[in-house]
Amino acid sequence: MEKRTIIVNSNCYHGFDIKRSIEGIARAGFHHIELTATKGWTEHVFPSMSFSCLLDIRNYIRGYGLDVPSMSGHCNLMDASRLKDFNENIELAHFFGAKTIVSSIGEAHLKDNARGGDEMVAENIRSLLPVLESYKMMLVLETHGDHGTASKLKKISDLVASPFVKICYDTANAIFYGDVKGDEDILYAGSDIAYVHIKDKAGGRKEWNFPALGDGYVDFPRLLSALDKTGSKAPLSIEIEFTQEGASSAKEVDEAVLKSGLYLQKLGYEL
Repeated sequence: MEKRTIIVNSNCYHGFDIKRSIEGIARAGFHHIELTATKGWTEHVFPSMSFSCLLDIRNYIRGYGLDVPSMSGHCNLMDASRLKDFNENIELAHFFGAKTIVSSIGEAHLKDNARGGDEMVAENIRSLLPVLESYKMMLVLETHGDHGTASKLKKISDLVASPFVKICYDTANAIFYGDVKGDEDILYAGSDIAYVHIKDKAGGRKEWNFPALGDGYVDFPRLLSALDKTGSKAPLSIEIEFTQEGASSAKEVDEAVLKSGLYLQKLGYEL
């Protein structure tokens, strides 16, 4: 079994304050946080925040002994007008020390104002390479929406052909959006998978139901075994999105985060 960095996505605390998410993640015994800067959804950090506010958040994270290896900064990469926004998200990720930034191809939670084919998406992404390379930061494209499988994203990453552009495999999105068997999709994409949103799935395929790890039906041992076979060193970032109603309280999120950590420890991972 590959040794993997275990991270918690602050999006687990969607609807709750960023400082509350930092506190909950640290109290659950984790050492790494993925900050969320997703426009129109979870703006725990965002380029429009004052520098003073961002400094305060960075100091708060450090005060709780966490580091920031990654940030979710979803923008529609098919839309040339959104590339400036994404460049700002890259700068924001660098401010917090992140070496990985996550984005879907389309908007994560807003309406897509532009659409385009793989070649156009690859061209847009290539325009981001100078800033990514200057910060030695990797962009990982998440299985989401119309690009819900790793095999679809591999076509784009192959076109970009850069070590700074890889795939983020979301274990529940591959079911919800992609309707694929994860192990086959993972084996196809191989070491191009450089990041994993480890997320469980319950209910029907198209039902918004993403509980604590171990409370759904995703076969994580099988998926992680497939990931090991590819030679990918991808970290695992826990993401819990509950149901459409969301979590009833921050305490409920705390409990789900703690439970997910215990589940991964039972599989042999260290937090």
